Amino acid sequence: MVALASLIAVVLISLLVTRVATVALTATGLSREAARFQARSALSGVGFTTDEAESVVNHPVRRRIVMLLMLLGSAGVVTVLGALVLSFANADAEQRNVRIAILLAALLALWIVSRSSTVDRWLNFSIAKALTRWTDIDARDYAALLHLSENFAVMEMAVGDGEWLAGRTLRELDLRSEGVLILGVTQADGCYVAVPRFDTMIEAGDVVIAYGKVERLCELDRRPAGPEGDRRHDEVAAGGD
Repeated sequence: MVALASLIAVVLISLLVTRVATVALTATGLSREAARFQARSALSGVGFTTDEAESVVNHPVRRRIVMLLMLLGSAGVVTVLGALVLSFANADAEQRNVRIAILLAALLALWIVSRSSTVDRWLNFSIAKALTRWTDIDARDYAALLHLSENFAVMEMAVGDGEWLAGRTLRELDLRSEGVLILGVTQADGCYVAVPRFDTMIEAGDVVIAYGKVERLCELDRRPAGPEGDRRHDEVAAGGD
């Protein structure tokens, strides 16, 4: 019975480890479903090759989480097999039937508890709070969140004299109509303006940090001042290429 209790404890711990890893992977920017799938795959040693798996391998924090899961999964398989052998090797037919019934009942109870939405919310909240307090796991993959691999980029644009950006406020530039967001401005005197307002003035010598499609940012960085630049802005804002 000690071996059977050990087996049930290992299964319970495996469920908790998977839940902790799911919350940790979610904190790095993965969706909850993707995080759950990758956590279970790593713990079981299945190792599916998918785009999600590549995003885990290429992210240093996710990679450490998955490596730990693989190590725990290997130890868990050995422990489960050992506990199974010890539970049923020296038992007679009646004892084996009783132990099988206990094992199945325990696994069913664990499955029901794991499917409970109340337990799910409580566990997610508790685990997330513990990870926030005791770890620095909140290292999101901002490149993936911003879709920088899909022809989008964050670019620094040095504003020079005679360029269309110079001498205008963000409201006057109306870059959002071109699909471009200004994330920050480093002014000529070195002062950094985070999340600039519409009345922020862009001057020659400033460095603008912008997010948008690569070709649009490159064109904007070269756009000349005057009527030609205004015409190009109107074309793009109206849906032109």
